[in-house]
Amino acid sequence: MNNNKQNSKNVEEIKHIFLGLSRELVKSGFSTKELQNACLESNCSKYTSSSLFIIFLVLALLAAATYEYGLIASAVNYFLGIRCIVPNNYFVWEATRPVSDCCFCTNITKPIILGNVTREEFAPFAYSSKPIVIKQAFLHWPAMKYFNFNFFKELYSSISDSYKSVDEECQFLHFKSNFISIRDVFEMSEARINNKPGEESWYVGWGNCHPQILSEMRRYYPKPHFLPESCEIPSKEYVFMGYDDGATMHLDFINRLMWQAQLKGSKTWHLLPPPECEDVCSQLSFLVEPGDAVLVDTRVWYHGTIITPGEFSLSVQSEYG
Repeated sequence: MNNNKQNSKNVEEIKHIFLGLSRELVKSGFSTKELQNACLESNCSKYTSSSLFIIFLVLALLAAATYEYGLIASAVNYFLGIRCIVPNNYFVWEATRPVSDCCFCTNITKPIILGNVTREEFAPFAYSSKPIVIKQAFLHWPAMKYFNFNFFKELYSSISDSYKSVDEECQFLHFKSNFISIRDVFEMSEARINNKPGEESWYVGWGNCHPQILSEMRRYYPKPHFLPESCEIPSKEYVFMGYDDGATMHLDFINRLMWQAQLKGSKTWHLLPPPECEDVCSQLSFLVEPGDAVLVDTRVWYHGTIITPGEFSLSVQSEYG
């Protein structure tokens, strides 16, 4: 178990190494297309003869050397095809993502801030890749009152195969915490749950694709009222909760646009354009508060979050399209 926890911490470090190296190589004159071509044939069990890909791996190992031995060993194992240290071939996804034309971020320095809009008022923004915050959009949801740590702990404890559904069918995101599974989260001490002094802070997310759990969750919130009536909502929604450092900087490899409901606590979103757009697009940050809706095209914006110190954050997220 200790080795598994150490490896899960290493995952985030490896991701940051890959992202940082992508940016540095682009700044050095390599095009994103060259990076893609270098990595198209790579996966967790194949070698590649591409000199650029080899340079990329060597640089990653050198960067890993600034960390503890365990990270270096994990990186070496990953590069040699012994196992996939980054879940779901994150490196291949990152290296082969589509090159952006930067139209989505040009001249964007802050999100579009809207009041609690109607469906008709939201329509011009519905399929934009521009970041949007809708203030106080979800204050009427029962989830604002009832959703908390114990709500989900009791829900998952009451339904058979609920933990298994996350481990085998959905997705568990530990971020910087040392949890391996959703069961670990719900078994932590009361002191750590409440982020008491001396306890290690935590932040996690997970997908809900168990039909019974999803049905029970949706008793407490409807489809967001401002979304187009004809848009599709998938049969999978995410919960994110915890303290301090939230989600680490990343892209989402999803099929649709994203909406997120901030139900408890406040957090700051940090957005970065992809490396090929850094000369024409800006970084931006913004705060969301309880009841706010956030809409970010997380397929093209690198994004991370930080929870307001001392607050417990809980949010629900889904896609639409």
